[in-house]
Amino acid sequence: MPCSHTHTHILSLSHTHTHTHTHTFTHTHTHTHCENFQDRGFMNRVNSIRVESGAWVCFYHPDFKGQQYIMEKGEYPDFQRWNAHNDHMGSCKPIKMHGEHYRMELFEGQNFTGQCVELCDDCAFLQSSGFSKNGLNSIKVYGDGEPNYRGRMYVVERGNYCSFMDWQAEDPNIQSICRVVNYF
Repeated sequence: MPCSHTHTHILSLSHTHTHTHTHTFTHTHTHTHCENFQDRGFMNRVNSIRVESGAWVCFYHPDFKGQQYIMEKGEYPDFQRWNAHNDHMGSCKPIKMHGEHYRMELFEGQNFTGQCVELCDDCAFLQSSGFSKNGLNSIKVYGDGEPNYRGRMYVVERGNYCSFMDWQAEDPNIQSICRVVNYF
């Protein structure tokens, strides 16, 4: 009996004055990400995206650096739909989640110190859940910088993050958390 593979797809479109370039990135067991769009002949300009399945995190710079954008199943006809300031994008990878139960511990201080709040669901405004400060410096994952999931986005997969720099944040200001539910 042949093995069945789960494939997830993200489709990126780039337009120039005379051509439209289409690139499909597929997640399988052997190919999981694109570290640099230019290595695949795709300039770092993305005009629209269609996520056919799964959830992806796209980055402003190559090698999974810079501002992050979460892409779940759906169509994004322009860069404002994925909360970007322009059409520049450098890399992407699928978001891998494990199981159906989610739990995060958020800490005010680095190295898991200070005030701690545990979350098991989305949180549109962290201060309403008992977190009294905007600063979030470490996370344990067993989040976006503004209320109601606006502003900078960061993907944190299973693991421990001793400092906000570990999840590539510019500062510890976090005000909302959202689980990714369309996972592999």
